Amino acid sequence: MSKDGETVKDETLIRPLFEAGAHFGYSKSRNHSSTRDFIFAYKNRSAIIDLEKTMTQLTKAKEFLAELGKLGKKILLVGNKSEVRSTVEIAAQKAGLPYVTSRWLGGTFTNFAQIKSRIDRMIDLKSKRELGELSVYTKKEQLLFSQEITKLERYLASLASLTALPAAVVVIDSEHEKIVVKEANKTKIPVVSVSNTDCDLRGLDYPIVANDGNIDSVKLILGELMTAYEGGK
Repeated sequence: MSKDGETVKDETLIRPLFEAGAHFGYSKSRNHSSTRDFIFAYKNRSAIIDLEKTMTQLTKAKEFLAELGKLGKKILLVGNKSEVRSTVEIAAQKAGLPYVTSRWLGGTFTNFAQIKSRIDRMIDLKSKRELGELSVYTKKEQLLFSQEITKLERYLASLASLTALPAAVVVIDSEHEKIVVKEANKTKIPVVSVSNTDCDLRGLDYPIVANDGNIDSVKLILGELMTAYEGGK
């Protein structure tokens, strides 16, 4: 993916990106100024993203994730928009990675010690239930434990494998996930993001300007990122 220190784009991706609708941006009034250089033209007042530049960004992000995979580092996937949830879940589960697709818990990065304690609590209670160790409690107490487990699983089950802060976070739509980006910046966690033309690219270490709401577009780009990460392993 690199030659003599220079990034080499995978030109074979231009057509798949185009066919997936990755080039569709938003109307001029909604676009953020930081994406200006990534807009090729306007058609019917909507931005057409320059896929050549998208590919350059994607290649850099793939190289970064491949290196993390090579080092055995764990990354976190985040995609809470209804359109992309299942795609993010499938990609994360396939790679055995932690993910967030329901709701971001404030402090997941900035107050990780507290989040980790809740994850440990969930794992401990589930283990005790499976071993029958909760049977010594009254029915009312067992019910309360079950309710606690259900509540913890709702937001933390997909983070169970996150034993420490991730080496990077992959975000779908940085505008929708502004809190995630803000927390990542505060904790010095690199951010890889698929971001449409309405997003602020500042604070993103590896922005990939592309349609972040179209399932085909997200599936293609996320698939490329995960393949690179897995390949690094």
